Amino acid sequence: MNTRAQPCSFGDNVLRERGQREVFCGLTGIVWLHRKIQDAFFLVVGSRTCAHLIQSAAGVMIFAEPRFATAIMEERDLAGLVDANDELDRIVAQLLARRPDIKLLFLVGSCPSEVIKLDLSRAALRLSQRFMPAVRVLNYSGSGIETTFTQGEDACLASLVPVLPEANSKSPPSLLVVGALADVVEDQFRRLFVELGIPSVSFLPPRRSSELPAVGPNTFYLLAQPFLRETAQALEERGCRRIAAPFPLGSEGTTAWLRAAAAQFGVRARHLDAVTAPLCARADRAVGRYRSQLAGKRIFLFPDSQIEIPVARFLARELGMDIVEIGTPYLHRDHLADELALLPAGVRLSEGQDVDRQLDRCREAAPDLVVCGLGLANPLEAEGIATKWSIELIFTPIQGYEQAGDLAELFARSLIRRARLVA
Repeated sequence: MNTRAQPCSFGDNVLRERGQREVFCGLTGIVWLHRKIQDAFFLVVGSRTCAHLIQSAAGVMIFAEPRFATAIMEERDLAGLVDANDELDRIVAQLLARRPDIKLLFLVGSCPSEVIKLDLSRAALRLSQRFMPAVRVLNYSGSGIETTFTQGEDACLASLVPVLPEANSKSPPSLLVVGALADVVEDQFRRLFVELGIPSVSFLPPRRSSELPAVGPNTFYLLAQPFLRETAQALEERGCRRIAAPFPLGSEGTTAWLRAAAAQFGVRARHLDAVTAPLCARADRAVGRYRSQLAGKRIFLFPDSQIEIPVARFLARELGMDIVEIGTPYLHRDHLADELALLPAGVRLSEGQDVDRQLDRCREAAPDLVVCGLGLANPLEAEGIATKWSIELIFTPIQGYEQAGDLAELFARSLIRRARLVA
């Protein structure tokens, strides 16, 4: 296999990597999605390995009642000795009888279910017909065959789009914020939009399945996460229109994100500045506490979560860090155009992954800090390189003004830890 890095359409500074990957699978998205949609349940059709992954990643104790589980496929299922659909129907019936609070059930595909060609879309349709209107059943793939773990959220939200209610064609324009956000962050943004004079705002995913937002040609959507390609495409097929903007990380990114929405809805620039100025000042003070620790430090970002480019922009422009390389699993030219325009000139970008080549470049550059997945963090730490787990950037609330200082602290904390270990 030829894994030579090649320049792609963004220019000579972008490398296209096609080699060995080191990432979590899309099942990981269940860890934050099951907390977000409060009446949903995620049933993984997979192996014991799938069950162990989600249980360990979520840190759920055995006496808890989480909103996820695994229908474990045994050897007889894989060998075709039993009818997997009959088994699945039986498990779903038992689950819904035990948990009457479930109103939305996701059947989540995995590597094993895809290997035996189990048609979960047909199973979801069959089970929906059986249990509607009390429970809606949908499906999506969280298979490890996908390139990165955040595609699990993308697939989940994309599965919701076809069942969103149809908005009245004569209804006034509305705003849809797309991407799972912590409840505290969602509440902050909701208040900000109201202050700006944009009261008709919905969020996808909603907190409850009964609150699915209506969409149509008068719906404008604003991405809160950079990894929602399938969801965005599905929304546009429903007639929605995207508002191009950077992503709401740090003071600068959040202001630009809000400004894009404000411009679309006719909010005057003077009013936007009046609403956001005190929040910008507070965010700048919070970030400033860590600037002396991070300014001038060299950082290398491995491809893992697809959030690397907005994070690198924040680190470079608001904290003065020197970006050695930004790796990302996918480089979506439209969704990231505003972010790319804000990156330092000449910064090296890589799309895709070839672990060995990227590790060679990282070791040669000897950065002060590396952002990477869990599989690479321990070996690099053993070599004396400080690391930051990229998955923390997804698990931790980092969007918006109030979280800008928390985002900066995530990186400062890693350097402080490394300094204490060396001392």
